[in-house]
Amino acid sequence: MLKDKVEQLLNKALEEYSSLFLVDFKVGGDNSIKVVLDGDEGVSLQDCMNVSRAIEHNLDREEEDFALEVTSAGAASPLRMPRQYNKNIGRKLQVRTSSEKLEGTLVATSTNSITLEWKAREPKPVGKGKVTVQKKQEIAFSDIQEAKVKLKF
Repeated sequence: MLKDKVEQLLNKALEEYSSLFLVDFKVGGDNSIKVVLDGDEGVSLQDCMNVSRAIEHNLDREEEDFALEVTSAGAASPLRMPRQYNKNIGRKLQVRTSSEKLEGTLVATSTNSITLEWKAREPKPVGKGKVTVQKKQEIAFSDIQEAKVKLKF
């Protein structure tokens, strides 16, 4: 019952803050509520506070005791939602599928897939040595087991 009520309050808050979207939502057996958000332009501390207040102020602590945590998806967290890929176009991704591991720049997204580009060294067609070639591959969301943004320092 608590989970349903929190879910309704969360959906209402996300309607109000349309640039935000839900990445993960869990209610533990001890009534610990964890909400992970992301946004088209990122997630600010104020965004987390707004969503937290929208939930907490509409629940009665006298009725049920709970712990609420509202956070943003971390920079090193795997991408889970197709909407997360859109804001990362132009960034380097590391993508693991069941058959291979790829690293390249995210150049496009569609409703069903992403497109990565990268440079690779391959043997020359004629003669000795190697040549640098531009590679491009489309990967379906259903084939992606894990995708992470590669951070530059």
